Amino acid sequence: MATIDFHQHLWPEPLVEALRNRPAPPRIVDSRLELVSGSFPFESDAHVLANRLAELDRDGIDTAVVCLQPTLAVPLPQELVEAYHEGILRIRDEADGRIVALAAGAALDGFAGACVPAPALLDLDRLAPLLDELLERGQLLFIHPGPEAGTRSDPAWWAAGVDYVGQMQVAYAGWLADGASRWPGLPVVFAILAGGAPIQLERLAGRGLDVRSVLEADVYFDTASYGSRALELCLATYGVGRIVYGSDVPVIDPRPTLRQVRRFGAAVTAALCEDNPSRLLA
Repeated sequence: MATIDFHQHLWPEPLVEALRNRPAPPRIVDSRLELVSGSFPFESDAHVLANRLAELDRDGIDTAVVCLQPTLAVPLPQELVEAYHEGILRIRDEADGRIVALAAGAALDGFAGACVPAPALLDLDRLAPLLDELLERGQLLFIHPGPEAGTRSDPAWWAAGVDYVGQMQVAYAGWLADGASRWPGLPVVFAILAGGAPIQLERLAGRGLDVRSVLEADVYFDTASYGSRALELCLATYGVGRIVYGSDVPVIDPRPTLRQVRRFGAAVTAALCEDNPSRLLA
């Protein structure tokens, strides 16, 4: 069975070119990615397919699930979405099955599902047509943080460590409150452990949440950026059947989280890296 990383980002050349041609953020200028929230390094080599496949080989990963991160902007400019969709399908074909793509906010042929920003789950009625179509197609929904809400005076760690985490916790709570019951057959994957959702269940149960219904929902969590303590808590809460290995490459180095996953032993590693992601993609 294939070993799968469920959370990576790979920008095809048409998308990079479209970003370079934009007059305003989000855009690439020289070796910098300019967003409304600030400027960040951009390494074009990180998005070369041969380099990515070499990294997968280095880490013992067979397949990467990739998406266009909504952190660039919400809504994503249409020309960027079209460039991503066109280019990533080409890369998928060249990668001989080692790249699986998620569409940007749409249910499309050739994709395993759709990626949407976490704040989108605050308005499920607006999102309903996409969720209905994903369910009909047998595709999955991937929830990823959207653009940061902080200010330039915030410390460098604030966006990823506070804004993104808060977005994901709110999105997860919104799904529990309404989405899970409206779309019970739709597999949903929350990036970054839904912002540490496992630690909230006891408090939510004390305020009336039916935890049993939560544990029965078709919801999964990816491991991106977390280590042993958070993963132990998530495993204790949800068991091995609801967690998938995800790295957030090339935003962060995948190796620390992957090492922690593998330290749980062969059975847990197989569940997170093989069994659960394969079931989602089936």
